[in-house]
Amino acid sequence: MAVETYLQGAEISASQFFEIWHHYDSDGSGYLDGKELQKLIQDLQQARKKAGLDLTPEMKKFVDQYGKSSDGKIGIVELAQILPTEENFLLFFRCQQLKSSEDFMQIWRKYDSDHSGYMDAEELKGFLKDLLQKANKQIDDSKLTEYTDIMLRMFDENNDGKLELTEMAKLLPVQENFLLKFKGVKMSQNEFSKAFESFDSDRSGFIDEQELDALLKNLCEKNKSELDINNIATYKKSIMALSDKGKLFRNDLALILCTGGN
Repeated sequence: MAVETYLQGAEISASQFFEIWHHYDSDGSGYLDGKELQKLIQDLQQARKKAGLDLTPEMKKFVDQYGKSSDGKIGIVELAQILPTEENFLLFFRCQQLKSSEDFMQIWRKYDSDHSGYMDAEELKGFLKDLLQKANKQIDDSKLTEYTDIMLRMFDENNDGKLELTEMAKLLPVQENFLLKFKGVKMSQNEFSKAFESFDSDRSGFIDEQELDALLKNLCEKNKSELDINNIATYKKSIMALSDKGKLFRNDLALILCTGGN
C-alpha cells in the first residue's frame, strides 16, 4: 500500500503528503479526529516497525499526545510536523508569519486586496511565493504552480478553484484557528444583515471596535457552549485585523459570521 510506504521514513513529496491526508480524512472535514486519527497513529506505528525504524522524537510526542485521547483533533499543520516532507512545501505549514489567528487575518487582508472573500489561483500563487521568499527560498515557476495546485486540492472544500477564508485558515494549527469556534454560530444572510444593522449603531456602514465588542458579547451570551466570553479580547483582535483602518465593513465581517460568506 502506497500510504504505508510513505509512513516508513523516506522524504515524501508534496503530492504524496496530499495523498496521505486525503486517505485518512475520510469524511472530508479537513481535520482528523476520532477513528481517523487513531487509524493514522496505528498505521504510523506499524509502518515504522515494519521498516525497522523507531518513531522519531516528533512522532513519539505526537503518539503520546493523541494516542490515548478519544477527543483529539489535528489539522494538516499538525500532520506536517511529524512526516518527513520536502522542505519547501513544509515551510507553508511552519511559517512564522502564521503563528496566530491575528497574523493570519492580516496576511489574508493583504492578498484578498479586492475584498472578494476568496483567493483565486493567481492570488494564492503570489501568497505562497511571498512566504517562500520571506524564508529565503527560491523555487522555479513550475514547482510553485505545483504547490499552488496541491494547496487548492487540499483546502478547496467546494472545488470552485478558489480558497475562502475558512478554507485557507487550515494553514493554522487547530488550537490557533479561532474560526472553528464561530463555525457553529454562523447566521443566515438575513440574520446577519439584521445583526449588522443593529450593532452599526451610528449607521456609518461599518462596525468599529466598540460596536464589535458589543456584538461579540451578545453572541457569547447566546452561544455559551461554543464561545467563551472570557476570550472576547482575542476574538476581537483577530477579527479587527480584517478591518480597514479600524473600519470593519459588512463583507469582511460576513466572512466570519455569515453562512453564505459575503
